[in-house]
Amino acid sequence: MDKPPVSIALEELGVSHKIFHHENPVHSFEQAASDRGQRPEQVLRSILFRITEGEFVMALVAGPAQISWKTLRKYLGRSRVSMATEDEVLAVTGYRIGTVGPFGLPNPLKVLIDASVMKEEEVSIGSGMRNTAIIIKSADLRHALNNADVVSLTET
Repeated sequence: MDKPPVSIALEELGVSHKIFHHENPVHSFEQAASDRGQRPEQVLRSILFRITEGEFVMALVAGPAQISWKTLRKYLGRSRVSMATEDEVLAVTGYRIGTVGPFGLPNPLKVLIDASVMKEEEVSIGSGMRNTAIIIKSADLRHALNNADVVSLTET
């Protein structure tokens, strides 16, 4: 089986992680978490937002949490922000929706980490491959992202 691109990128950075292969297709955060021996709050979504034409930012958010659009716009200093389209996600990240991770991207991208993510010792992120995840310590994740900004982005 091929090694996931996110794992390859993490190895190049010298970051410890585990690869988890699901035996069956995943259809929910709850299922993904259960299969991985985690809680849904440990399953991260890598969500791509369009700030302006050709300018994007990625937010890492715990599974069931919802982004506060108002908070995101305020943090970015923008009056308008929108979710990237499926085609934009593929073009910007090189990954299909459902497999997106913050590593192994074709070009550098600003990444924000929701504060709730850092409450978890261990999290899982997209690997760049279907039905495969990367399990990583949250501190290692942040360090590997060059100490990405940790921001309270979700609605409480």
